[in-house]
Amino acid sequence: MRLQASAALVCAALAASAVAVTTPARAATELTYMLWGAPSEGEVWRSVADAFEAKHPDIKVKVEVNDWSSYWQKLRVVVAGGNPPDIFAMDAPLYPDWQSRGALLNLQPYLDADPKALADIYPITLEAYRSDDGIYGLPRDFQTIVLYYNKDMFDAAKLPYPTADWSWDDLRRAAKALTLDKDGDGTTDQWGFWSEIGDPEPFWAAVVWSYGGDVISADRSHTLLAEGPARDAWHFIAGMALDDKALPTPEQLKQYGTDGFSAGIAAMTVSGHWVVPEYAERNFAWGVAPLPSGPKGRVTSVNSAGFVISKTTAHPQEAWEFVKFAAGADGQAALAKLGLAVPILKSVAEGPAYLDQPGPKIDQRVFLDALSYARIKPSFRGYEEWSTVVGDALLPVWNGDAAIDDALDEIGPAADDVLKAQH
Repeated sequence: MRLQASAALVCAALAASAVAVTTPARAATELTYMLWGAPSEGEVWRSVADAFEAKHPDIKVKVEVNDWSSYWQKLRVVVAGGNPPDIFAMDAPLYPDWQSRGALLNLQPYLDADPKALADIYPITLEAYRSDDGIYGLPRDFQTIVLYYNKDMFDAAKLPYPTADWSWDDLRRAAKALTLDKDGDGTTDQWGFWSEIGDPEPFWAAVVWSYGGDVISADRSHTLLAEGPARDAWHFIAGMALDDKALPTPEQLKQYGTDGFSAGIAAMTVSGHWVVPEYAERNFAWGVAPLPSGPKGRVTSVNSAGFVISKTTAHPQEAWEFVKFAAGADGQAALAKLGLAVPILKSVAEGPAYLDQPGPKIDQRVFLDALSYARIKPSFRGYEEWSTVVGDALLPVWNGDAAIDDALDEIGPAADDVLKAQH
């Protein structure tokens, strides 16, 4: 009996040993975070993922970065193919299209379970992601539009730098004075102003709003760009471009690249924080100021990139934990070091991580103060097609091949057709 008992014990021990050897270790949950950006952005987000993994050793995050165009092409393919990333970046104006397709996870239950998750976020940055039945994304960063000016050009012309007291008329006068034929060959080689003019965000939406006009009706069914004070704003813009010739035409710009200010041929531009790292590498002195005021006051645009989670992710809780971490203090402090955007957390944006970030010593508070007079960049279903219709109709105007009023008359019905298709 004792021998049998001993044998039984040995067999049991061997069986336990076999189980211990053959049972695999529990695999970590693997998440994929897909975004657009430069390689440097990928490196920062990899560091954020590493910090997250250190706190969550059972979760691994693969960071995949693509350039802007490739990102959206690939995202459409993998989502249509039923293999979306767990987490992906979202541009706020395109969010309604993606949310309406049923592709995104509703984050409201997770936010309800964690009420403090939104406590430190600038409220306006959340507005683009709210829906009637919840929130399907969170802002990752934000961009307010401010005025950039070339100090060297202003100094050479003995003109005072832009201030918070400037109106759009002040900017127009300065732009006209700074438009020069410097080598005397009869051809302009310095312009007073340049802006990307197809997209509403950098320039024309702010001018339209500051004139008392609007871009689109509140119910997103009617384009308002040709109506009342909005048309007056377009006359102002066309006056700068066509009468004063203070902006390079799209054709003239081609020989210098895609950004007239960065190329050193324009004395002023309007843009978000995303240009700061590029401008920091230029060999001229520059600064930032608030956008000028219009007849109805000062208005700027605010936009954000965001995080969304795929509705079909196999790991919704883990994906939420990563989004919460990346939108938290650690992720936002890392983002601030890039210099490409403004953090969404007040505590980070109003602290040294953002205000004393590496790079050019500009007044970073100009971007924060702009929130007090900012309006959300238009965001609605069909935005991508709508903006293409508007931009294509305006392009001939800036090249001098069409009148602004004719273009506006064309834009209204064509853009409204896009909106009608969404309702």
